[in-house]
Parts: sequence; structure tokens; C-alpha cells
Amino acid sequence: MSRSRLFGRRIHISGSISPGLEAAPTAAVEQTRALVTELVGELVRCGATFVVPVDAEKFRAVDSMPICFDWLIWQAIYANLGCRPAGAPNPLAIAVQHHKTEDQIPAEFERLWDGLRTSDHIQIENVSHWNMNSKRMEAQAGWGDVLIAVGGSDGVMYLANLYHDAGKPVVPLNAAVTPANTGARRLFSDIGLSSAYAPRLFRATHRSAHSWVNHINFTARQSVGERAAAIMELLQALERPRAFAVRLLNPEHEDFTDVQSFFETIVQPVIEDELGYTLTVVDGRQPYEHARIDQEIFAKLHRSSVVLADVTGMRPNCFLELGYALGRELPTIVTARKGSSLPFDIYTFAGLLWETNGSVEGRRRIFREHWEAVKNRPPLVQAESLVS
Repeated sequence: MSRSRLFGRRIHISGSISPGLEAAPTAAVEQTRALVTELVGELVRCGATFVVPVDAEKFRAVDSMPICFDWLIWQAIYANLGCRPAGAPNPLAIAVQHHKTEDQIPAEFERLWDGLRTSDHIQIENVSHWNMNSKRMEAQAGWGDVLIAVGGSDGVMYLANLYHDAGKPVVPLNAAVTPANTGARRLFSDIGLSSAYAPRLFRATHRSAHSWVNHINFTARQSVGERAAAIMELLQALERPRAFAVRLLNPEHEDFTDVQSFFETIVQPVIEDELGYTLTVVDGRQPYEHARIDQEIFAKLHRSSVVLADVTGMRPNCFLELGYALGRELPTIVTARKGSSLPFDIYTFAGLLWETNGSVEGRRRIFREHWEAVKNRPPLVQAESLVS
């Protein structure tokens, strides 16, 4: 049985409900909470992973309904642990903890939390040193792969911008738990329902982004199960994260054949078939999304998840794109054919010097091992905040 396209992808469901009944009737809140519960269960069953804050549970005064969905998500994850597919990766969830102690864990969830935090399923990341919500959201967005926005207001908009800037999909739901001009509902109507702007949210197969948004523009007649199934259909169709290739592209260059063989035989099978990325090369043969090729290159490079920079042939444009990737702090793998004469700044940067001989599987194994060694390498310059 083939794996789901969501296998291992880290889903971040974020949002909140409005405090008043006019913007968020109790029935609409209950229906939205049932939808989130169903959706999380489906995601667990297809091998997805999660980013979930760990914080206090706050309630609105009018009906004592929880304002956020975080503990509902934790409950759904816990209830579906036994349904995970074989080989599903851990951590199942990145738990973003907002306080140095656990004093604010709601009493009714203490047993659930104790069962999760002591297991291999959970990786706890403490961001309590940040007093600003924006910095906490930056941390969450750094760990997530896909944002599903439900309700919310300015915080959801800020998160959506973080995900968009990183080239990660943003899927807003039109749940009637906030005013129509705020948070996820604003993203849904102002961007998603515009054929010109919808591709900014996400890219997917089978349909245009605009068509997909219309597909999840639910009517009151649709059940929670039907809504969850439609959202899962969209999530399964999302394009995979992009691995941008910086490399020699001139077929007249004497090193071109070796570089082409390295990418076709070694890089692409590992990056796409094993690691689940889409290898992106801008060489003028793909459909243009921008007026100029340099704009096309840097727009796609800017919003890539990984960069593979091969500097064989010492092309100036490759060094320019490599510098941009490093300055943007993108995970970057630097490679070159063994024997290449490399400048000092590149030579000291731990890279892979690949060979043209040896078995294909042996060369792929070396590439995999290098990927594992450097994929979490810290940026060249560690940011030091002036104020926390």
C-alpha cells in the first residue's frame, strides 16, 4: 500500500473563536470543534505529524466554550495513537511550550499530557524566553510544513504571512467562528476566492488553488464528515515542498555531462522518491510565473524548503544564488565534483565532493549520509535579538 502524500508532513492547525455569540454562535463553534477533531484523526491515520502549542485553556464567558483549539487537538492526537500507520515518524508532534513550568496545564488534561510528554511521540520545544507572541509564532512556523487556519484574527494573519514567506502552504477554513473580515475567513474570501490571488495560499494538483478553495467553501447542508473528507482531499493534493537546484545548466560547458548525470542518477531519486521534495530547476523550459528569468529564479529560491547548490564549473550565477540561500538561512547542501578547485569560503564549508565512478547505490548512500549530517546545520550567523 502506497504512503499518503501527507506522511511525515508537519501540520499546524491554528486559530481561535470570537468571544461573542453574534460572530460565533455556540452551534457553529461546536460544529467547528467536531470538524477539527475529525480532521486530526484523519491526519494521524495517514501518518502526518503536528505542531501544537502547550498553554493554558481559556474560555469565553457567554457559553464556557474554549477559545482556542490546542487542547482539542491534543485530545484527538492521543485518542488516535493506535491508528498510526506502520513506520510513521516520530516525533508525532512538536509541543511548543509557552511557559517554563507546567503550572498552566489544565487539570483535566494533566493525565493526557503526562502520557504524551514522557513518550517518544512528543518533542517539547520551550519558547518561554520570548515574551512576544510574534516570536513564539515564528518558532511555530519554523517547525510547521502546512498551516490550516481556523478563525482567529491578527495572530492568524501573522502566521499566514510567515508560512507564505517560507513557501509553505496556507489552507484557510471559512468556519463561522469569527467575523467574516478577520483571520482565516478574511484569507478565505479576500485571497482564496480570487482566481488571481489564490495561488499565493498554496499550489496543488488536479485543480487550481481557486478551484480548491471553492471546493472547501462548505454549505450548511454538508456534514462534518463530508467537510473533513474534502479538506483531506485538498491536503493530499498539495504540492510537495520545493528543493531548489543551483547548478551548471549550460550544455556546452565541459562539466555539464557529469553534473547532469549526478543530478539525474543520484540527487533526484533521493530528494524526490525518498525524501518527498520536488526538485526545482529553472532552466527556461518550465512555464514562467514571472516576467524575467532572474525574477523566476530568485522568487522560487526564496520560497524553497531546501537548496542543493552544486558549484562544479565555478559559475558566477551559482555563487550568487548560493549566497542568497545562505543569507536567507535556508537548509543548504553544497556539492562539487571531486577535484574541483574551490575558493576558500566554499572549501571550508562542509560539502560533498562527489565522484563519477562507483555503484549508483553506493553513491546514493554517500549522498543520503551527507544529507543527514548537514540538514540541520545552523546558519552561518546566529541572530542575536536586542529585546526578548
